Amino acid sequence: MTIEAILKADIQKAVHKNFDITVEDILLQPTKKEFEGFYTFVTFALTKATRRAPAEIGQIIGADLEANSTVVDRCNVVQGFLNISLKDTTWLNLFGNISSDADFGTLPANGKSVMVEFSSPNTNKPLHLGHLRNNFLGDSLSRILKANGYDVVKTCLVNDRGIHICKSMLAYRELGNGETPESSGIKGDHLAGKYYVKFDIEYKKQINELVASGLTAEEAAKKAPWILEAQKLLLLWEQGDADTVALWQKMNTWVYAGFNQTYNQIGVSFDKTYYESNTYLLGKDIIEEGLQKGVFFKKEDNSVWINLTEEGLDEKLVLRGDGTSVYITQDLGTTELKYGDFHNDRYLWVVGNEQDYHFNVLFAILKRLGRSYADGCYHISYGMVDLPSGKMKSREGTVVDADDLVRQMIDTAAARTQELGKIDDFESEEATQLYDTLALGALKYYLLKVDPKKRMLFNPEESIDFQGHTGPFIQYTYTRMRSILRKAEQSGIEIKLPPANYELHQVERELIFTLSQFPMRVQAAGIEFAPSVVSFYTYELAKVYNQFYAEVSIFADPDPIAVSFRVALSKVVAETIQKGLGLLGINVPERM
Repeated sequence: MTIEAILKADIQKAVHKNFDITVEDILLQPTKKEFEGFYTFVTFALTKATRRAPAEIGQIIGADLEANSTVVDRCNVVQGFLNISLKDTTWLNLFGNISSDADFGTLPANGKSVMVEFSSPNTNKPLHLGHLRNNFLGDSLSRILKANGYDVVKTCLVNDRGIHICKSMLAYRELGNGETPESSGIKGDHLAGKYYVKFDIEYKKQINELVASGLTAEEAAKKAPWILEAQKLLLLWEQGDADTVALWQKMNTWVYAGFNQTYNQIGVSFDKTYYESNTYLLGKDIIEEGLQKGVFFKKEDNSVWINLTEEGLDEKLVLRGDGTSVYITQDLGTTELKYGDFHNDRYLWVVGNEQDYHFNVLFAILKRLGRSYADGCYHISYGMVDLPSGKMKSREGTVVDADDLVRQMIDTAAARTQELGKIDDFESEEATQLYDTLALGALKYYLLKVDPKKRMLFNPEESIDFQGHTGPFIQYTYTRMRSILRKAEQSGIEIKLPPANYELHQVERELIFTLSQFPMRVQAAGIEFAPSVVSFYTYELAKVYNQFYAEVSIFADPDPIAVSFRVALSKVVAETIQKGLGLLGINVPERM
C-alpha cells in the first residue's frame, strides 16, 4: 500500500471516529512550499456535515493522526488546510521500497493495446522543425503508454501521392537534367524538396505573366501551364502510366533513404508504415455500407454526404459526384485497415491542430457507422512551432530543415561544452557522442516540455543552455550523480539503507518525496497524452537533487551511515532521471 493510500485510510478513520460521518473520497495535494509538510488535506468540504469551522476540523483530525497514524509525525493547520509531515521511518521505508523496485515508475501490463500514428511526412520535401515536434510527441507518447502497461504499435502513414508530389516530379522532369543524390551530394529528401521549391518559383512566374496579359490572379492560378501539367501528371499516375510511375518510384526511393537517415539520427522508428498510394482508394465500400444504413445520403449530382449537425458539425462530403474519394473517404478506409491489421483498443493520431475539424468529423462518422473501435479513437492535437523569424513555408523554402537544425544543435553543443572546458580528457569519438547526446536532448526536451496543445516558439540558443529548464541541465545533473557513484565505488563505500533511527535532513525528505511522485506523473502523462508532465517532473527532480547537493555534504560527512545513504539516494535519483528522460526519447551521458 502506498503512503498516499495509508494516509487516506487514516484520515477516513479519524473523520468517522471524531464526527461520525463517512467520507468516500479523500483528496490529498502536495503542500505548498511556504508551509511545513508534504501532504495537505483540505477540510472545507466537511464544514456542512460536521457544523464545525474548517480550521477546527483540521485541528481535530491532525491531533488524531499524530496520536494514531503509523506514518504521520506532526500536523499543522492553516485555515482549512491540514498540512501533514511524515515520520523519518516512513520516508526510509518508502525509499527502501523505491530502491528495491527495478520497475519503479512502470505499471504492469494491462492487457490492452494502442496504436500511435505519427510523423506522416510528404515525399515532396524533407522533414522540418514542425515534423520534429510531431515525431518527438509520437515517440514519447509511445514510450509513456508502454510504461503505463499498454502493448504499443507505432505506425506512420506516408503521403506519397497527390498533386503536391506531382509538382516536385514535374519540376525535376523539366529542370533536373538527370541529377541524383549521388551526383549532387544532396540527400534524397532534400533533392525532392529542392524541386518542389523550383516548381513554386516557376509557377508564380507563370501566374504573373498571365496576370500581365489580362487574366485575374484567380484565373491565372488555374490556367498556368505548370499547374495544368502537374494535374495531367497526377491523372497519368492514377492511370498507371509506366513513365510517370517510374519517375514517381525513383524520386520516392531517394526520399525514403533520406527519411531513414533522419529517423536514425533522431532515434525514431516505426513498427509498420502505411502508404497513401496503397490506401487512397480505400473507404468506398464503407460509403456504400453507410448509404444502405442511411448514415449517408446522395445529392442530385450523385455526390455522397453526411449530416453531422447533431454533433455540432455540419454537412460533410464523403464521395464526389464522379465517384472519386476525398480525404475523409480514405481515412475511413485506412482506419478500418489498421483495425483489421492489429485490433487495437485505442488509436491515436498525432497531427497538428489545423486538422481538429477533420478528426472530429472522422470520429463522428465512425460512431454513426457503429464501429466498435470508434470510442477508442483520439486526435493528439498539437500547436505549430514558430521561430523568432516567423512562420515556416515549405513552398517558399523558408522551413527550418530538420537535418540542418540537428547539425546546428550539435555544433552549438560542441561549442558550449568546449567553452566550459568539461571534456579536456575526452577521446574524439567520446566527445562526438557527447555532442550528439546533448544536442538531441536539448532539442527533444525543448519541444516536449510545452503542453502539446499550445503553439510554441522554438529558440535553439535557449534550448541548449546548461542552466535553467533545459535538457542539458538535467543531463548535467545526471552526470554529477554518476561521478559521485564512480567515486563511491573507487573508495569502497557500500551503498545501503540507514537504520530505522536515522534522522533525515529536510532536503533528504524532499528528495524522497519527489522520487515517490514518479509513478503518478508517468500515469498522469499517459492519461493526459502529455509528455510535458514527465518533462516537468524530470526537471523538478533534478532541481531538488541540486538543492540536496548544495545543502548536505556527501563524502565529507564524518558519519559513514550518512555517506552511504546519500550515495544510495544519488543512485536512485540518477536511475529515475534516466528513466524519465528515456520516456522522452532522450539519452544520458555518463560523464561530461
